[in-house]
Formats: sequence, structure tokens, C-alpha cells
Amino acid sequence: MQTCIRCFVSGQVQGVSFRYYTRQQATRLNLKGWAKNLADGRVDVLACGEQQAVDTLHSWLNKGPSLAYVTDVECQPAEASICPDSFEIG
Repeated sequence: MQTCIRCFVSGQVQGVSFRYYTRQQATRLNLKGWAKNLADGRVDVLACGEQQAVDTLHSWLNKGPSLAYVTDVECQPAEASICPDSFEIG
């Protein structure tokens, strides 16, 4: 069964390769979705796949890559119908 979540990650998460490393983690976990920078400084992450893999990425988002400083991650369930066929960086 596929699970989808959409998370908004706050902190020092732009300009530190956060989207690149998120895609790397998601690809390793066989997830589809996206990581996009938002104008307000957050990163928008959509992740769809097996529940355990989605949970693993969610946990990783709370830490992020070594150059990032995550202060908050707000997640909510998302519809699978909005998920792309791969994991994209926007």
C-alpha cells in the first residue's frame, strides 16, 4: 500500500543542497515525489511509497544533510494522485 506525505521543512534549508540530498535519500528508499524551494525559505517535500520508506525519509528530514539546520518539519497526508513518476527537484 502506498502512503504519501507532504512536508514543509524550515530552518537553514536553502543553499545547502537540501533538495539534492533529499532526492538522494528518496531514490535510495524507492520513493517518488519532489523537493522544491519555497519563496519563504522553506523546502516543500512530497514523498510517496511504502509506509516504512516514507517514515524513514520523514525522520531524515528532521536532520537533513550536514550543512543544513532544520528547525521544524510540518507534515500532512497527501493524495497519491499528485505524485510524479519519479523524485524531482523543483
